[in-house]
Amino acid sequence: MSTFLTRRALPRRTFLRGLGASLSLPLLDAMIPAATAATSATNPAAKPTRRLGYVFMPMGCDQSRWTPTAPNGTLSSLSPILESLAPHRDHLTVLSGMELRNAYPGSHATSNSSFLSAAKAKHTESNDYYLGTTADQLAAQQIGQATQLPSLELAMDQLQTTGQCDNGYACVYQNNLSWSSPTTPLPYEAHPRVVFERLFGDGGSVAERRAALRRRASLLDWVTADIASLKRRLGPADQAKVSEYLDTVREVERRIQKAEADVAKNQLPPDLDRPLGVPAAYTDHAKLMLDLQVLAFQGDITRVITFQLARETSNRTYAAETGVADPHHPLSHHGNDPEKIARMAKINAFHVSLFSYYLDRLKNTPDGDGTLLDHTMLLYGSGIGNPNIHDHTNLPTIVAGGRAFGIKGNRHLTYKEPVPLANLHLTLLDKAGVQIDTFADSTGKVTDLFRPLTV
Repeated sequence: MSTFLTRRALPRRTFLRGLGASLSLPLLDAMIPAATAATSATNPAAKPTRRLGYVFMPMGCDQSRWTPTAPNGTLSSLSPILESLAPHRDHLTVLSGMELRNAYPGSHATSNSSFLSAAKAKHTESNDYYLGTTADQLAAQQIGQATQLPSLELAMDQLQTTGQCDNGYACVYQNNLSWSSPTTPLPYEAHPRVVFERLFGDGGSVAERRAALRRRASLLDWVTADIASLKRRLGPADQAKVSEYLDTVREVERRIQKAEADVAKNQLPPDLDRPLGVPAAYTDHAKLMLDLQVLAFQGDITRVITFQLARETSNRTYAAETGVADPHHPLSHHGNDPEKIARMAKINAFHVSLFSYYLDRLKNTPDGDGTLLDHTMLLYGSGIGNPNIHDHTNLPTIVAGGRAFGIKGNRHLTYKEPVPLANLHLTLLDKAGVQIDTFADSTGKVTDLFRPLTV
């Protein structure tokens, strides 16, 4: 076993290595040379790392329970669906009036495909599909090249359907959020074990990494010597950071192992939407996937992540989480029935509560002179506004984090005329250091994110 511990100051890309394992580290004080000021332009480790995260909520929402009451005001009073975000209001901007014009004619397929591309999907049921390079992949091409994984594509549903899925559109549009080119959709991963291996496995095929993991009780068991050697070179504050980080890695690994053991012990019936060996409860599965994202950001394994909370047209039920037994997709076509709308809103609020959990984990994870939330720009939203009519106007949209890059927070921005969601993508890409003049049907940037609020 060996580490890259030969310099007076640790390089940012420092790993603990063992058989089948490669464990990256969070940003430590020891990675910033004492002779270099923390603000020095010549010291990459001292600069806040710019990260982008995208969380997709399927099938729109109940606008009446989503929209904050004060247009162009502060978030002093949050709407029912957004209530769980109250602890993070200073890090939030809710935007009303975003539009995906290229998603029309309205469909679930184009809601998913245009969310990150803002592009018009070629209407086809075959494999001659064509879309556009998505915002996350433009970021991966520029800010992702310095990391182990240029980007990470995650989801909650295992099901990858083929053929025609929605109104004559190939299923690929509904399956994939991320496209590295107009003809190259990127598959997502829904299994926590596979994600864990991608983050901390030390090369080799998937089969080889799984075999290595099975041969040991824990990934950390193979890097104990390196951990001890590293800690002897660190000050007390850095030792505490490393210990907390490793404790989190071990706890996430333990939860993955427990889920796999529970499945084996209970022989649970197969669920087409859920991969084998994941927690049976949706909440447990989602939180595990979110915790893996926090670790990926914290260890600088990747700087770009997309996460699909559920597929469009998902018939998943959330009875245990919300008390609503109705499948999500049929409920979203509520026919303006007040009772159905109220039940759909409970599902919307539940999904938002998971985003709140994510923000909480990022906010409580130190990163340089701030937190991961300060140094990460997150977009939460859907490609559909009113799901009952497949409307792609007035999309539920939240920007969170990014305080280190000038995003103000604690505001609700309302636009009288529809604003292309591409404008928001262009804005976040620009702040992440991705230099492009236009994106899809963009008409400018959303500079209101950085201006003091005037009412």
